Amino acid sequence: MGEALGLIETKGYVGAVEAADAMAKAANVTLIGYQKVGAGLVTVMVRGDVGAVKAAVDAGHVAATNVGEEVLARHVIPRPHTDVEKLLPKQA
Repeated sequence: MGEALGLIETKGYVGAVEAADAMAKAANVTLIGYQKVGAGLVTVMVRGDVGAVKAAVDAGHVAATNVGEEVLARHVIPRPHTDVEKLLPKQA
C-alpha cells in the first residue's frame, strides 16, 4: 500500500476510543481498525502519509492519557513490509 501505519495500545477500551477519535480529527488518516489483545489491552490502527500518521498518533496519545487511560505503546511504521499487511484488518 505504501502508506504509514500508526498504532496506539491502551489499557482499556475507553482510552482506545478516545485515541481513535483524536487521531481521526487531528490529521488526514484512515482508521483501519482495532484489535483486542487481551487483559484489557486494545490497539487502534490508522493509515496515511507519514507526517499525518505521526501527528495523529501524538494526538491520540494525549487524548487517551487525558481520560485517565494508560497508553502502553505508540508506534509509527513509515512503510510496512507487504508481509506485515497480512496481519492488519482489511480495508473496505
